[in-house]
Amino acid sequence: MAFQDLHPLLSEALTARGYVTPTPVQAAVLEPEAEGRDLIVSAQTGSGKTVAFGLAMAPQLLSGNGLAPPAGAPLALVIAPTRELALQVGRELVWLYGKAGVRIATCVGGMDASKERRALGQGAHIVVGTPGRLRDHLERGSLTLHSLTVAVLDEADEMLDMGFREDLEEILDATPQTRRTFMFSATMPKPIVALARRYQRDALRISTVGEDRGHGDISYQAVTVAPADIENAVVNLLRFHEATTALLFCATRDNVRHLHASLTERGFAVVALSGEHSQNERNQAMQALRDRRVRVCVATDVAARGIDLPTLSLVIHVELPRDAETLQHRSGRTGRAGKKGTAILLVPYPRRKRVEMMLRGARINAEWIAPPTREDIARNDRERLMTALLEPVEVDDEDRALAARLLAERTPEEIAAALVRAHRARMPAAEELIDAGVVTHTYDGSQFVDRR
Repeated sequence: MAFQDLHPLLSEALTARGYVTPTPVQAAVLEPEAEGRDLIVSAQTGSGKTVAFGLAMAPQLLSGNGLAPPAGAPLALVIAPTRELALQVGRELVWLYGKAGVRIATCVGGMDASKERRALGQGAHIVVGTPGRLRDHLERGSLTLHSLTVAVLDEADEMLDMGFREDLEEILDATPQTRRTFMFSATMPKPIVALARRYQRDALRISTVGEDRGHGDISYQAVTVAPADIENAVVNLLRFHEATTALLFCATRDNVRHLHASLTERGFAVVALSGEHSQNERNQAMQALRDRRVRVCVATDVAARGIDLPTLSLVIHVELPRDAETLQHRSGRTGRAGKKGTAILLVPYPRRKRVEMMLRGARINAEWIAPPTREDIARNDRERLMTALLEPVEVDDEDRALAARLLAERTPEEIAAALVRAHRARMPAAEELIDAGVVTHTYDGSQFVDRR
């Protein structure tokens, strides 16, 4: 099914957002064989899965005229592992279903529960929330699921990893057995299969993940460093790439706090996301990233779930992911919707073998390189500086008058040198690293090939 074959109001919403053709996962859930069935879907982060399950549930939400019936008890429930992802899903469904008159309520931890109860009491067609908060509303009686026609588990594998199995089971047990159930997940470990077997009926299995589990639009690099040099390597990588937005992953809140303070001290515009931050602080951090007032975010795994930043082009695994699935989820924050991204693992020398095994098991082709040096960064700076200064600019009479005064006082060479110096002064200094003496090589899918 193409977008033009949908309800006209949904087609209009998609066109307004710039959608032309369905992504593979969107096309798959719109096939005739998927109509009316339960779905268990493996799809990479950034593949358009929110719109996919939004479109798949349309027959259960809209009447023949393409409009929603009066709002009452929810017809659809979307469960996501984190506040950020739930809020993001809610925003996506708002623009997709806004013209059709669909009311959407979000219920997430850290927000005002009394406002959520009022929203549920006023009626909603779709409820989006996190497992703990949804279970709380269910037990208090503010959320009733007797009319539910569709249940969606988004990033189901992550919810099980985070210990939400009991919450999910209590929520799903309270829904009618006639509901459709969609499970969306980047990976399908055994616990997910078991959950699907219990709560789904004759589910259609859809997978848009190829043999290469690494995202096709992400370039993977592994950078070997001395353990004492990790922080300096982060600085040099940020300076070397100068990404519009970069996301740095740490394992603990303490490490997020430390790295955030260190980068701030060095002159980077940076925010932090971890479990110790309030929802208001997290919202402010995300808005600063979207507004490009800051360019770097340091986060823990849980805090970074659901982050969707169109300008995010660089992910740095400051501390190594615990397994291939975590690597995939982290890296999938970039390289989304057809855009290119880079994911870099910082690998202390003693842990190189472990990382090689993880990459081999994940079928990810990673290039092993040494960290960028001061000379590498200076070379990139010169190229970026030339590009920036040679771009066409609009000037007014006041600009021309000031330029004339400068030329009367200084030579063109002196003015150009001062401009270059001013540009460089805004950039944090690169760090001197311990000599790595690294042989760079790539993984060709079966073995590592040296590049001496």
